[in-house]
Amino acid sequence: MVSPSYFSNTTTLGLQQLLLLSLVTTNYTQHSLNHPNQHNQHIMEPIFLAQSKLRAELGLHKVKAIPNSNFQRHGTKAYASAINRYGIQPTKPGPLTSRTIRDPSTNWTSGKFAAESLRKMWNSLVEKTGDDKPGEVGAQDQQGDMEYLCEVLIGTPPQKVLLDFDTGSADLWVRPDAFKHDESSSFELLKHKDWKIQYGDGSSASGFVGNDTISIGGLVIKKQAVEVAKHVSAQFSQGVMGGLLGLAFKQINTVHSITGRDPQPTPVDNMIAEEDIPKEAELFTSAFYSSRDLQPESFYTFGWIDQDLVEKSGEEIAWAKVDSTEGFWLFDSASASIDGEKVELSGNKAIADTGTTLALISDQACDALYKKIDGAAYSEQYQGYLIPKSAKVDDLPELSVAVGEKEFVIQKEDLIFADADDSNYYGGVQSRGSMPFDILGDTFLKSIYAIWDQGNSRFGAVPKIEKTQKAPLPSKDGDGAQKVICLLDKTEVKPACNSGSTGSAFVCPSEGHGC
Repeated sequence: MVSPSYFSNTTTLGLQQLLLLSLVTTNYTQHSLNHPNQHNQHIMEPIFLAQSKLRAELGLHKVKAIPNSNFQRHGTKAYASAINRYGIQPTKPGPLTSRTIRDPSTNWTSGKFAAESLRKMWNSLVEKTGDDKPGEVGAQDQQGDMEYLCEVLIGTPPQKVLLDFDTGSADLWVRPDAFKHDESSSFELLKHKDWKIQYGDGSSASGFVGNDTISIGGLVIKKQAVEVAKHVSAQFSQGVMGGLLGLAFKQINTVHSITGRDPQPTPVDNMIAEEDIPKEAELFTSAFYSSRDLQPESFYTFGWIDQDLVEKSGEEIAWAKVDSTEGFWLFDSASASIDGEKVELSGNKAIADTGTTLALISDQACDALYKKIDGAAYSEQYQGYLIPKSAKVDDLPELSVAVGEKEFVIQKEDLIFADADDSNYYGGVQSRGSMPFDILGDTFLKSIYAIWDQGNSRFGAVPKIEKTQKAPLPSKDGDGAQKVICLLDKTEVKPACNSGSTGSAFVCPSEGHGC
């Protein structure tokens, strides 16, 4: 992999570096012999070694995921966003429904429902009016439901763009004001190709496609399809989010050519295609933290696993085989437990999705969860389960859901999502409605270190719940997270703010706030 001069992170291993790497490996090997998970560590040892070598060669580093300054917690809107995203037909009463119900003869897991089927399932999200007749739903702040944003470098010279990393979609698209393609000497227009993403609330983005160089966490990818928006709805033209980077499988990429569907490879597809990326590194990872945690610095990695975080968990990585037929990170999730009581869910499956805020599970498991919470009740008005504010976190039940054969606990604090009214919170776990699989969004992902091993078609996880919580419960303004986005390199904050630069993808801290 040859990098342009401005991507100067690439290094060559010298004698001293090799010696250091050897010492680190030796120390780690000695440690693994005394580790309680010796068998798993022995298996993982060559994988970590290969990844360490790659990190040194390419200068790979963490990609910080920072809070979206526009993100405001609103339970019903978050649920509406999921309905928009997946065409969910709610199975519980409430104002939101879908105008067209998915054909029940269509089997999600047969391969018959792949490609653009999600967008063809239903016509639009509708909301019952006062006379109980359906009416169009207004914009549901689709772009505001993105909780974390990450910096990506695109073009030559590189332009910083803040993108939402989304494992539930497969397009890399950017707003025209966030990435100026005509200022990149490496941008190559792909003729006769276009793209369009449209949601049930009427919001949409569409435009043209070109190849360009991108850099994510030090990983340089050439000839990556970048979809530049030519037309964007008002919902997408505001705020700091410059676009979206899809990390699902390319089957659901929306690019078309004159001959029909023409899905383009995702950045991970292109990473895998590189000859100098070993099989052990054909993956990415995610670690989401809340500001309640003592170290709330969320991140992604590309090409390597954070070995320290795995070891900190004290557990082996639990792997589940992924079925990517429909383009999603779909795996078996045949059980759940509530305070240790098993809920058998024979044949159940789930997808992990960084682009969904809530965790949506079967009605069977959802009902069982809220029956364990004193005073919790389903609200037709809010179209979701509410938890009374009188409830203490310690008294909430322990919910765990399966990833393959192992169950993982969802942190109790994340069972509470946002204020609903003066007396109740909106729950962070809700019904998946008509969906035949669970959708495990940020509510779940905050409790694990997730390993998205695309090269080996598997999803891995270890628990990641901080023992000490320091911040208040969630409110409409978030979970206590800072409401400003700061420059990743804090030394640049003052120059960037004082100069009034518009070239940065970041906004300046507002008065009274800081990095």
